[in-house]
Amino acid sequence: MYTDKLDKRQTIELRKKHIGPSCEIFFTDDPIKIVRARGQYMYDERGQRYLDCINNVAHVGHCHPDVVKAGAEQMEVLNTNSRFLHDNLVLYAQKLQATLPEELSVFYFVNSGSEANDLALRLARQYAASQDIITLDNAYHGHVTSLIEISPYKFHHLSNGPLSPFVHVASSPDVYRGKYRRDHPDPATAYADEVRDIVERVQNKGGKVAAIIAESLQSCGGQVIPPAGYFQQVAQHVRKAGGLFIADEVQVGFGRVGTHFWAFQLQGDDFVPDIVTMGKPIGNGHPLSCVVTSRKVAEAFMSSRMEYFNTFGGNPVSCAIGLAVLDVIVKEDLQAKALQVGEYLISLLEAQKEKHPLIGDIRGRGLFVGAELVKDRIKLTPATAEAREVIYRLKEQRVLLSADGPHRNVLKFKPPMCFDTNNADFVVDKLDRVLTEIEVATGMKTANLLNGVNGVNKIHFRKGSTGDSS
Repeated sequence: MYTDKLDKRQTIELRKKHIGPSCEIFFTDDPIKIVRARGQYMYDERGQRYLDCINNVAHVGHCHPDVVKAGAEQMEVLNTNSRFLHDNLVLYAQKLQATLPEELSVFYFVNSGSEANDLALRLARQYAASQDIITLDNAYHGHVTSLIEISPYKFHHLSNGPLSPFVHVASSPDVYRGKYRRDHPDPATAYADEVRDIVERVQNKGGKVAAIIAESLQSCGGQVIPPAGYFQQVAQHVRKAGGLFIADEVQVGFGRVGTHFWAFQLQGDDFVPDIVTMGKPIGNGHPLSCVVTSRKVAEAFMSSRMEYFNTFGGNPVSCAIGLAVLDVIVKEDLQAKALQVGEYLISLLEAQKEKHPLIGDIRGRGLFVGAELVKDRIKLTPATAEAREVIYRLKEQRVLLSADGPHRNVLKFKPPMCFDTNNADFVVDKLDRVLTEIEVATGMKTANLLNGVNGVNKIHFRKGSTGDSS
């Protein structure tokens, strides 16, 4: 294998020489060279095993044998584009549709979450004959130009150029540190009313909102769980004005939330988006993604008289892999496992919250969990440096975790779905010890100090990337 031919130092040197400097790497102070992975574990060039709590892409587990076999066997027979008839394409669409509300029945297969969201915008803009898009603060929808424009998570860092006049930002429906919190009598309506006001402002200027796009659960925005009823009200306001609701499931779909196959279903049976986008877990690491919509929206897109073609989207190999992923989710009962293990993980983290003043909030659904670190539970001062230190110290304990959110202070748990209760015990035990060390060193009081923690020196917080867009 090529990875065996270079030592880590050479790999770093070649990366600096040939790979774009804006392509960030995890743990910049001491990056990990990963050479193989299986299930919920990754291995470096020295054979050291790491528990992966980052990869929601390797949904059913790294290098799952059923998925690898499906891709390899189809690759030996045929791989071509979707202009030719092939059973894999239509059988995959049929099987995927069975997981969705019946209205969502027309599929466009593409290669990445960014492609899917870009196409979703095209569908909505063609349908509504308008360019205006509402997005949520701290949202991330992809890396192409059309999506950077609607991703505050990214464009807030840009120093040049104003916000596109066609993009309108509503507050993130964050009930922990947002404008309307858990003590508000109706945060769903309060946040939805902001969207209504945006729609009205656009109309008063002679415009029209084509769509609102929202991650069903915000990931890069800090594991934000919208209050129940929020999406229904938002959709009502936007549809009344002739627009559509796009649900971005790129990070959170395919059973990860446990109680449902799709995260938008957490809002209730009475909510169905007009367009849903999928990616990341859909191919278990293979470049595959999808847009699904109603027949009405698809026919409006067709009315543009512009043919849609994607060279690799929906190819036989990708569809074989997609089918295998769906089969493994069912065969190994991974949705139910996500619910069971996720609830167990959340209970362990809630117990740690009682012990550690650094933990301000625990939130999540299934195996999509966030622990927000704060310096002060009243002021909610973000513990950004502390979160970064936690990530690096856990890495030294062979646990891979990331921190994200607008302040980079939310520890994100989104492991492969084969993650089990023993893994949860292991990572929370390590987290407990790391938090204790940091709290002792920084003078924060804990309810219960671990035995044997002493002699901790003052921490010099390190720099480096701990967030991710995965």
